[in-house]
Amino acid sequence: MINNIDVVIAGAGLSGLTAARALADDGKKVLVIEKNTQVGGHCYDYLNDKGILVQKYGPHIFHTKKKSVWNFMSRFTDWYYYHHEVKGLMDGQMVPIPFNLNSITSLFPRILAEKLESKLLEKYPLGSRVPILELKKSEDEDLQFLAQFVYEKIFLNYTAKQWGGKKPEELDSAVSARVPVLVSKDNGYFQDPYQGIPMKGYTKLMERMADHQNIHLLLNTRAEEVVEIKDGKIFIGGKTFSGKYIFTGPVDQLFGECYGELPYRSVDMKMETFAQEGYNQETGVVNYPNNYDFTRITEFKHFQRDSTMGYTTLCREFPQEYVKGKNAPFYIVNNKDSQELYEKYKALEDGVKNLYCLGRLGEYKYYNMDEAVASGLKLVEHF
Repeated sequence: MINNIDVVIAGAGLSGLTAARALADDGKKVLVIEKNTQVGGHCYDYLNDKGILVQKYGPHIFHTKKKSVWNFMSRFTDWYYYHHEVKGLMDGQMVPIPFNLNSITSLFPRILAEKLESKLLEKYPLGSRVPILELKKSEDEDLQFLAQFVYEKIFLNYTAKQWGGKKPEELDSAVSARVPVLVSKDNGYFQDPYQGIPMKGYTKLMERMADHQNIHLLLNTRAEEVVEIKDGKIFIGGKTFSGKYIFTGPVDQLFGECYGELPYRSVDMKMETFAQEGYNQETGVVNYPNNYDFTRITEFKHFQRDSTMGYTTLCREFPQEYVKGKNAPFYIVNNKDSQELYEKYKALEDGVKNLYCLGRLGEYKYYNMDEAVASGLKLVEHF
């Protein structure tokens, strides 16, 4: 079989299957190796016995500004056109997250709220997303007050929970940019023109993605059982493989962690299903930046836009340290030291002909789902 394979891909998550399908559409023969018994990676979802579509690894809302990415995904699914909103518990009130002009109105006296809104609109364009650490540098005392308020009430404690006690200043600027003040009254968590959740779930979407005569899917198999990298060459079944090898797992583990382990953070997902008429919470996701040990609660039936179900399923997320073999790597810990370590592994990758590391773990990047799809498509275009 290997003699007829053009490309081997380790991992049947979103990045790997995007690349596999694009290659298969182009006439290439692709072998996809997946350690689990199903496709989907961290997008894996399933219908529970109450008919609720549960996302096993937390909330995934597909959103993108790129029409080409949306069109590619739409080949494999119909959508719930779901406009994602998030609330956060702050000073006993549920307010929109990201913190926006409506949040200001909810939390501050009217005269102060109007002053803050006016000063934000003087300095920043309507609709802009101002990173909180940037707003803290403002010379205006009122904007400094607002920045410090948001920093302490939303950002500081949530960051400490999410990143194991680290302060926002210790993290890469890309992390702080994800917690802005939104100069708008739009309560949407995303402002992308394309937003949705697959009608039958991400697992069904990716099963359709893999359903191609040029794709052979090998489940319940670890890549290292099939593929070996030695002396700058790729071997399959003991024979030199001249095709391309795309690896979507942790890049440090591909090379036996010879330079040490790259840091990741993990999450413990606690699921609870119980009788509930209507919704249990106002929005699909509610953040808890200052209360409790968990960071957020997701109520999945919001995503199906169906409040008539007599049951609901909640997911509480408890961030935790990543321990190999015990839990899964969810988030890269992006700082100067980790990037320097990653570059060492990138040099090893570059030293192996026809080896390409792809995706969140392979490229050691924080990717939204649309970015993971775009990265897979871009790699195939490069080929």
